[in-house]
Amino acid sequence: MPNPTRLAVSAALLAAALGASACTPTRSHQGYVVDKELVDAIQPGIDNRQSVLQTLGQPTLTSQFNKGEWYYVSRDSSNFGFQDPKARTQMTLRVRFDDAGNVLGVDRMDEKLIANVSPYGKTTPTLGRERGFFEDLFGNIGTVGAAGMGGGQGGGGGGQ
Repeated sequence: MPNPTRLAVSAALLAAALGASACTPTRSHQGYVVDKELVDAIQPGIDNRQSVLQTLGQPTLTSQFNKGEWYYVSRDSSNFGFQDPKARTQMTLRVRFDDAGNVLGVDRMDEKLIANVSPYGKTTPTLGRERGFFEDLFGNIGTVGAAGMGGGQGGGGGGQ
């Protein structure tokens, strides 16, 4: 017959172990896996787009405004339970190219450039009229067949 005290102590230890494991942070890595030797191998004036592509692989993103920049982004983050992840470290590697495709420079940036963007509510504000439920529901009444709205007179198939 099992000892009730021993069962209570075992259950308490099991509960404590499960409770302590819930406080363990979840760590994750996102983006580019940085290899310092490969990054240091990129030399301005010597390398070009093709050699950077072969050495570092596809960039995380490319510049939309200045076509001569590639970005490699790496981030390590952690969180407890269901909290939002917090960035522990972040490294952004920017490779700048000239018009001929030769490397102009390699810049390393850290987590000081992280910006926190909070969305505004659940909807995006837009310019224009506010429409209510009933206007959405009944707004098209009378527009079918109106001039300039398609459908209606003239055109169309069918014999006359």
